[in-house]
Parts: sequence; structure tokens; C-alpha cells
Amino acid sequence: MTTVSHEPPRVADERGHRADRFVPEMWPSLAIAVIWLAVLFDAIYGPDIVTRGAGGDSSTVPSAVAVALFAFLATWVVARYGFRRDRRSD
Repeated sequence: MTTVSHEPPRVADERGHRADRFVPEMWPSLAIAVIWLAVLFDAIYGPDIVTRGAGGDSSTVPSAVAVALFAFLATWVVARYGFRRDRRSD
């Protein structure tokens, strides 16, 4: 009578990395959401940028305008490299 040998159990491989269970697009999406939440909190709680001229005139701009500019640039970079399709599958 012949018996079939079984493969060794893969307990260590399946329990391994917790990050492999999620979709790869989740991490860039989470990063972009956190970037724009920072802009939101700066818009609500952040100070204004006040400039005063030599003649005594002043202008006020919310600091969220400057933060939003950098958040846009960061979103562009994260989306470009986080959502690209030429990833290597291991």
C-alpha cells in the first residue's frame, strides 16, 4: 500500500506579515488622508500669516493656504509613487 506524503505546514508563512493582508493601495490612500487632515486642522486651529508694510498697512492670509500648497505637492508625489502599476510581485 502506498501513502502520500504531505507538505510541511506553513504556519510561519501564513502568520508572517500583517501588512500583506491589506490592499497595497490602502497605504498611499491613508497617507493622503492624513495629509489633508493636517490641512483641515491647520485651517481650524492654525494662526494667520500677518504681514505689515512700512506704511502701517497690513494683510492677513490664513496659514492653511501655504500648508495646502505643500499638501498638494505631497499628495501628487504620494499618488504618483503609491498608485503606480509597475510594482514587482514577490
